[in-house]
Amino acid sequence: MGEIIGAGIVSHVPTMVLPREERYALNDGKEISLVPGLERLRTEVFDRLKPDTVVVFDTHWFSLIYHAMDARATRKGFYTSDEIPTNPNMMSKPYDFGGDTELCQAVAALAADRDDTWVEAIENEHLPVHYGTLNLLGALQNKEAWVPVSICASADADDFLLFGEILREAIEGLDRRVVLLGAGSLSHKFWPLKEVRQHESSDPANITTPEARASDERIIENWKKGDHQQVLNDLPEIMTHAPEGKLGHYLMTLGAIGGAGCTATGEMFSDYESSAGTGQIHMWFERPASGW
Repeated sequence: MGEIIGAGIVSHVPTMVLPREERYALNDGKEISLVPGLERLRTEVFDRLKPDTVVVFDTHWFSLIYHAMDARATRKGFYTSDEIPTNPNMMSKPYDFGGDTELCQAVAALAADRDDTWVEAIENEHLPVHYGTLNLLGALQNKEAWVPVSICASADADDFLLFGEILREAIEGLDRRVVLLGAGSLSHKFWPLKEVRQHESSDPANITTPEARASDERIIENWKKGDHQQVLNDLPEIMTHAPEGKLGHYLMTLGAIGGAGCTATGEMFSDYESSAGTGQIHMWFERPASGW
């Protein structure tokens, strides 16, 4: 029987993969905490848990009318970001990582006969990869299979939660030890072009509005307490601050680890930081001794 052995919400921002000297120059001469935070996730979590598969809910992969899963057994090539093509570590960047076709097909099969959701397992060899996944690999990749999952643009909160439930059912039907990573930000409003260079440091004072910062900080405090029900209750207000991917990366994760009834407490693996005005954090949810 398979199991979800841990889950996290992680940042994937391009500044994490800038050369060290460029990160320091943008951040008042000091490191952004997201970089050592990922290193800690590797040494303190991944090396300990040794997952077979990592499922990444990637907020830079948008599908339109269904949940899409990258079901290829392997992906190998070079990536250049069309958003930030000058970042030297997102320019002609080689990648090579395996996948989990069986898991993706199992999820799609469970959804196939339902009329309340739609999941596709995509094996097309030319399917693009996205930096919401790729920016994590340098710090976290070992021998695990990695499965990127899209954010469905037409999905609502209950759709994301349901996908997580189906994913969990599929995992439990296979012999897998799986880690889930929701890769994306909290509030996701950028500073205007004329102002953004004055707000590039990670200081949360650079979040675009005080209201967005306060909303992010409420989410983080509720995560730390394991009060996921309250986060769901707050969704109408949270959505006014444009969370990345409609917060789908968190909602799919939550659906898989118990939904509103989940009481897993979060541990911060980075500070709460700004990236061009958006709210970033690495938060890890250890599986409770009593289970999800």
